[in-house]
This record gives sequence, structure tokens and C-alpha cells, in this order.
Amino acid sequence: MNAFRLLIAAALLPLSCLSMVRSDAAGVTLPGAASVTETSAETATSGTWHWPLAPPHPLLRGFLAPATQYAPGHRGLDLSAEDGREVVAPAEGVVSFAGVVVDRPVLSIEHADGLVSSIEPVSASVAVGDRVAAGQPVGQVADGGHCAGQCLHLGARLNGGYVSPLLYLVGVPRAVLLPALLLRGDS
Repeated sequence: MNAFRLLIAAALLPLSCLSMVRSDAAGVTLPGAASVTETSAETATSGTWHWPLAPPHPLLRGFLAPATQYAPGHRGLDLSAEDGREVVAPAEGVVSFAGVVVDRPVLSIEHADGLVSSIEPVSASVAVGDRVAAGQPVGQVADGGHCAGQCLHLGARLNGGYVSPLLYLVGVPRAVLLPALLLRGDS
């Protein structure tokens, strides 16, 4: 039974950490999230990316990893945003794509260590090959895509595979695994 509790707790821990995002420090607002105002080692941020939009950062839809490479999922974050809002580079890098994919304008930036960010829909003010600095304006929210006129989609790929951008964004606390002793209900 203790192994089962540990397994369940390990599966739910990343979800519980989302409710601890400090909206006061990072301008992050998650649906149903409580605002935590204290600063401690447990809530220290691990990210290095800038948010692509100025605060606040209301999250409309989170990352949902697909079961397989081609299975359904949501390969990024949807941040509430209206057309024309300024978009900035999440980190230093080189613009690897700036153009239209199907029905939306997309901007991709290659960062260090095999990491690529993709932002859509964005009317880019930069071109392929341009070096960008973290926080540098790179365009404006445009129309198109799966949440046209309502959001900006931020995706992240590490060595070709999609990962959650929350792993890299400033202001999102790290998950901390607790010892199994703390999970026992009879202590």
C-alpha cells in the first residue's frame, strides 16, 4: 500500500506545484491557482526564459504530453493575449524560422543545448538568421491558429522532442519530491 501511495503522490506532485506559482513575482495566473507570497528556498525559480508577454500571464491551456510522438496532446502553453500585443524572445538565440505554417504565422528561435522555442501566432519583426537577446521584442501577437484572437502559444523542443515550456520559464518553482515517510497516513 505504501508503494501505491508513493506512486500516486509522485504522479500528482507536478500538478500540485502548479498551484504554488508565485503570481506576485512572475505575473503568472493559473486557473484555480492560489497566490503564494512568501519567498523561500522551496519556491526558488529554476527557469531562465523570459515570458514572451509582459505580465500578467493567464494560462488558458497547459502542456499535455502526447502518449507517443504522433499521438494527440497539447505541445505547449496557451497564454491569454490579444492581437497586437508585443512579443519578446524567451532567451538568447538565432531565429530559425519566421513564416506561415498552415493558417498561422510562426516564429522559432534556436537556443543553446538543442533547445528551440516556437511562438504562434506572431507577426515577426525579425528574420531568419537574426540573433536575438532574451527579452528583445520579436513581433506582435497576430491572428490565426487554434486559439485565434485569444492567445499566444509557446512551445519548446529539446533535441527535437516537445517538452513543457514551464521547465524553462522564470517564476515557476521546481517540483520537490518528498520522502515516503511524509506520505504515510498513519504517522
